[in-house]
Amino acid sequence: MAVFGTMPDGQEVVGVRIQAGGFSACILTYGARLQSLNLVGVGHSLVIGAPTLEPYLGPMAYYGAMVGRFANRIGNAGFSIDGTTYQTTPNFLDRHTLHGGSLGLHGHIWDIVDRSDQHVTMTIDLTDGDEGFPGHMHIETRYEIEAPSSLRITTTATTDRATLCSIANHAFFRLGDGDIRQQMLTINAAHYLPVDDELIPTGDVASVGGTAFDFRQPRRIGGHRYDHNFCLRDGRGPLRPAAVLKAPDADIALHVSTTEPGLQFYDGENTQFAVDEAGRSLPAFAGLALEAQAWPDAPNRPNFPDAILRPGEVYRSETLFEIRRSMP
Repeated sequence: MAVFGTMPDGQEVVGVRIQAGGFSACILTYGARLQSLNLVGVGHSLVIGAPTLEPYLGPMAYYGAMVGRFANRIGNAGFSIDGTTYQTTPNFLDRHTLHGGSLGLHGHIWDIVDRSDQHVTMTIDLTDGDEGFPGHMHIETRYEIEAPSSLRITTTATTDRATLCSIANHAFFRLGDGDIRQQMLTINAAHYLPVDDELIPTGDVASVGGTAFDFRQPRRIGGHRYDHNFCLRDGRGPLRPAAVLKAPDADIALHVSTTEPGLQFYDGENTQFAVDEAGRSLPAFAGLALEAQAWPDAPNRPNFPDAILRPGEVYRSETLFEIRRSMP
C-alpha cells in the first residue's frame, strides 16, 4: 500500500497492490479504481491506467472506476419511484445523467476496510439526495485475485429509502497493442438496446440477428460504432459467462462472467484522450469497455428489468474477469 497522489483538497489517494502467483492488480482508493492489471509474460497492463493521479481528475475520470449509484445513462436526468419524481444531475449533454452524476462513485475517495495479499475491500456512504438520488446508501466493493489469473469484483449495497442501484466497473481492457476493432469478440446475448442520437435507449429490445450487434459467435469487432447495452437476461441471477475477447496480437483471451442482466460494450473511440501506465498517449480504439450492469434508463422503461433497491434488501453484484492463455 502506497500513496498514489494527492487530491486538490489535500486528501491522499492510496494504491493497494494485490496478487496471486503471476497475476496482480493495483486498486486506488479514488473511485475504488482498477489502475493496473498485470500478468507475468505480458509486457503491459491489461487495462488502461495512468501512472499519476492527474489524468483521473480530467479525461480519464471513469477509467477503471466503480461507477454509479446508477451506471450508464438516465434519460432527461429524471425518474419516478412509487409516484415520487426525482431530478438528477444532468452531466451528459447537459440533459441526461451519466454514471451517477458529476460526482458519482468514481469521484469519491473510498475507505479501505479489509485487505490481504490477494484482496482488498473498500466502502463508501452516499447521502440521501446525493446528485438528486434518494436514500442514504452504504456500498462495499471487494477486489480479489484468484490464481492462476482471475479478478473477481463483488459489490454489495443497502439503502434506507427506495432508490436506484446499478454499480459497475468501468475498466478499459487492452489485451494487445493493436486497434481493438481487429479483435475477436463473443457476447452471449440474443438482444440489444437500440439508442437514439444522444445514446439513450429508445425502449425497444431488438434481436441481434442479421445485424452488426450479433456477437453470439466469435467475430471481428470491425468498424461499426458500439456504445450499447447487450441484454444478457431479464434480471440479476447466478454468475454465468457473458463475453470472450481475443486479440490477434496476443496469446491471451479475456473471459467475462457476471450476475448482471446487461453488458455495455463501448468500443473506446475516445481512448486518444488517455495515457498508458508509462504516461504515453494512446490512439483511439486502444481499449474497450465491457461493463456488467443493469439496463440503461431502466427506471424510465417499464419493460426493462427493475433496478430499484429498497430498504431491507441487499444489492449484490459479482463479475469475474478471467485471463486465459489462448490456443495457438
